[in-house]
Amino acid sequence: MKVAVAYEAGEPLVLEDLPTPEVGARDVLVRIAARGICQTDLTVIDGKSPLPLPIVPGHEACGVVEEVGPEVRRVKAGDRVLASVSPACGSCWWCVNGTSNHCELGGALRTRPRFTLADGRRAPAVCGCGAFAEAMVVDEASVVAVETDLPDDELALLGCGVTTGLGAALNTAAVRPGSSVAVIGCGGVGQSVVQGARISGAAVIIAVDPVAARREAALRVGATHAVDPCAADPVEQVRALTGGRGVDYGFEAVGLPELIVQAFAMTIAEGAVTVVGMPAADAVITLPALPAVFSGKRLAGSVVGGAQILRDFPRFIRLAEAGRLDLGSMVSRRIGLDAVNKGVDLLREADGIRTVIV
Repeated sequence: MKVAVAYEAGEPLVLEDLPTPEVGARDVLVRIAARGICQTDLTVIDGKSPLPLPIVPGHEACGVVEEVGPEVRRVKAGDRVLASVSPACGSCWWCVNGTSNHCELGGALRTRPRFTLADGRRAPAVCGCGAFAEAMVVDEASVVAVETDLPDDELALLGCGVTTGLGAALNTAAVRPGSSVAVIGCGGVGQSVVQGARISGAAVIIAVDPVAARREAALRVGATHAVDPCAADPVEQVRALTGGRGVDYGFEAVGLPELIVQAFAMTIAEGAVTVVGMPAADAVITLPALPAVFSGKRLAGSVVGGAQILRDFPRFIRLAEAGRLDLGSMVSRRIGLDAVNKGVDLLREADGIRTVIV
């Protein structure tokens, strides 16, 4: 089957024919219908993550189950499934205590060799999925069976980007009705934060992005204001829109330390700062100590938007089916697997919201 492999950091992916991975006792073979190209994939492809190369990228996907191992109980052949960036086994300490986004299977699945390369080497799959292929073999903990008429290209986005952004607003920050929100970075994750803030009833939602098309897209899905950080100091622009005090909730959806500092600076005293973007492995945040203490601000990371996939995938699907979550507006382009490198380049160039491989 066709598989796109990242062999060297920053180099184009190599599309080659590889054997379908073996289906183990707890594994599920999924014929992939659609997969989004996510910032996390780009971080891995560029060698900025802890994951080793070679590796098969892709983790935001949906498809149909073709085969299951003898110990699989969650899904069956013929089920339509949504893959998750983070597994949820349902029985470890984290899952039992309502934090399945930290499921203890995660580490093992991220490093487990799945693919046999042409030179005989074994390669892992990003997030245990490896969706930049015609099919993937994943642990049953990484998929959730879904029943919906949502099209594949929209449904796939829930596997990572939409759930991460929407969950950051609904779960991690728990945005309150009538509050004010700023979102730095309005790609796929940032657009989803904007929609989550709207769904939560925020009164002021400020989209901050240097790309005009992304600012305009954010305004269409719920932002009340848009700020160009290249036009003037973004912190001062945000404060000017909020009575000089700053927003109740600041979100950073890019993964750059300097933007995390900006989100902190544009958030009101006693406000909440949520870090959503995927940083490089060696990135370090430096905050001024006195304001960090005496402002009373809360700084929180958001792993997969705090999502519990067995609960939140169906919940977010219902929001989309009800028209409250706009997935279609986030699909900028649909390409074939043969054009995967073009899709990666579009993400590097911040061109569009989400490119989906179908």
